Amino acid sequence: MKKITLIGAALMGLLSVAVVAEEHADEALKHTNMAIQYGKAEHNAILTTHAKEALIHAKAAARVASGESKTHMDAAVKSLEASIEHGKMKGKDHAKAATKAAEEAAAHIKAGNQ
Repeated sequence: MKKITLIGAALMGLLSVAVVAEEHADEALKHTNMAIQYGKAEHNAILTTHAKEALIHAKAAARVASGESKTHMDAAVKSLEASIEHGKMKGKDHAKAATKAAEEAAAHIKAGNQ
């Protein structure tokens, strides 16, 4: 009986980790998409705000992810960091670079959340 309880508890723990990762990935994607939207409009400050929020959630998802999902979430984190750096700078070229990095992050988040 103890073995069944232990196995059940382990399975519940694994399932809850997957749900937490998915919730954070969903939030990361939502904010990344907002960053992309504002980046296309060349609103670097608002892009940066959303990219920072996306980064928080992407890091949280990466902490609990494993395998290929973790690889994609780690790549999303790097892309979001690049987006933030470019978003802090002025000019159309930086807005384009920040938007492109956010688009790369969105692609990785989607791939990591499947």
